Amino acid sequence: MDDIKQLIGKELQDFEDKFADSVKSHVPLLDRIMHYIVKRKGKQIRPMFVLLSARLFSTEIGESTYRAAALVELLHTATLVHDDVVDDANQRRGLFSINALWKNKIAVLVGDYLLSKGLLLSLNNNDFRSLKILSEAVKEMSEGELLQIEKTRKLNIKEDIYFEIIRRKTASLLASACAAGAWSSSNDDHATEQMRLFGEKVGIAFQIKDDLFDYGSAKIGKPTGIDIREKKMTLPLIYTLEHATPDTRRRIINIVKNHNTEKDRVEEVIQLVKASGGIDYTKQKMLQYRDEALAILHKLPQSDIRDGLESLVRFTTDRTF
Repeated sequence: MDDIKQLIGKELQDFEDKFADSVKSHVPLLDRIMHYIVKRKGKQIRPMFVLLSARLFSTEIGESTYRAAALVELLHTATLVHDDVVDDANQRRGLFSINALWKNKIAVLVGDYLLSKGLLLSLNNNDFRSLKILSEAVKEMSEGELLQIEKTRKLNIKEDIYFEIIRRKTASLLASACAAGAWSSSNDDHATEQMRLFGEKVGIAFQIKDDLFDYGSAKIGKPTGIDIREKKMTLPLIYTLEHATPDTRRRIINIVKNHNTEKDRVEEVIQLVKASGGIDYTKQKMLQYRDEALAILHKLPQSDIRDGLESLVRFTTDRTF
């Protein structure tokens, strides 16, 4: 990550300054919350994908690219704030969530504010294509979340439905980040669509990696089994259920439905998943999507920027946090 940030270090710093300016308001309470949000920024993977995708097609980054990166980050942050309210989560990235510090009503309004700032940022600058690309992502994310809720109730998600959920819920935003970045510097439909598809495949691999964390595939300093406790049907569990004997399948479903808060029972499911080959299968799928993304990237001429994007892709599947 340090090498990647060195490659676009100035652009990242310029983006951070512009993003901080883009969320300013005339309400002191809102400004305090925006300051808190800016200061607790995460790895900034999505803005990095925007900036690198833009640089693939131009040696210089213009204001439209910075606005696209800000729009992605505004929409992403808005969804996280709203997600924490829905999930009643008190922490985000090891820090207190907005709803934990300022309660749910304010958190919902903050999410709405971030969304509106993103819309106005694009509309006021006639960035209609970027806005269309990102609006499609917001729609997909909402549909993916609701599809997951609907299917989780019956615990009958098949592999194809799982991939449809994560394509919409997670991959759509990363796909839009890459597409918006490409469009902002190229104004080329083919390049934009290729980068959208590239980002979608990276996003799917990214989510699969997150699913693997829940089974202790890396030492990340947080408890395992959270997805099981929340009755989330991820790929390791889906594979295990599809290949288990009827008795084992019934036992796993019973634990996930009725005993998901019991540590020993959750650990039993984790061990059954590992024994079934669910972890190995899931890793293979993750690497498949990563390699498909890299195949798209390698159609472009070799450059430091392309190498930087490849490193960022590999970081999403090699990361330990």
